[in-house]
Amino acid sequence: MLVLTRKLGEVIKIGDKIKVVVVSVEGGSVKLGIEAPDEIPVHREEVYEKIASENRVASAQIDKEKARALKKILPGKTGQTKPGSEGIGRKNG
Repeated sequence: MLVLTRKLGEVIKIGDKIKVVVVSVEGGSVKLGIEAPDEIPVHREEVYEKIASENRVASAQIDKEKARALKKILPGKTGQTKPGSEGIGRKNG
């Protein structure tokens, strides 16, 4: 981790597209301004974690919905072969 000391109004550059400015310092709190391109998401960590958690829940729900849809399309199919049926339909070479 890179640790830097900055004063009010000073800037930190991350690459050529991201700029972090010290906007205010009050007591034990520092307010930062962040300029970044729209395609680079910028979130507080707690917001990022909540978004990631909600995405995992939504993804799991979609997977369950896909599984239900497949069961309707392929009733009785489990993807398993019956014992002894492995060679059926294959040419012996």
